[in-house]
Amino acid sequence: MELTTQWWLLAIGFTGQGFFFMRFFWQWIVSEREKKSIIPISFWYFSLFGSFFLLTYAILRKDIVFIVGQSTGSIIYTRNLYLIHRERKRLQSIG
Repeated sequence: MELTTQWWLLAIGFTGQGFFFMRFFWQWIVSEREKKSIIPISFWYFSLFGSFFLLTYAILRKDIVFIVGQSTGSIIYTRNLYLIHRERKRLQSIG
């Protein structure tokens, strides 16, 4: 792989890795502020975006192991976001 002709592929991969790093970093910051373990909603968004970019990277690289791993993770991240938003909507309707 020539860096000059496939810089965009590396950019996609590193963008995905950046989102995955940010989810752990931000979770750590929020937990330190609260003095307890907290998983903020941004954790799930960072996870979903990271998974999307890494899945794109894996597809372009034709790496079946990476494709399966990233596609299954995105289902979990999407489901968690759905559950969070559904609970927020329920709480708004009773409050």
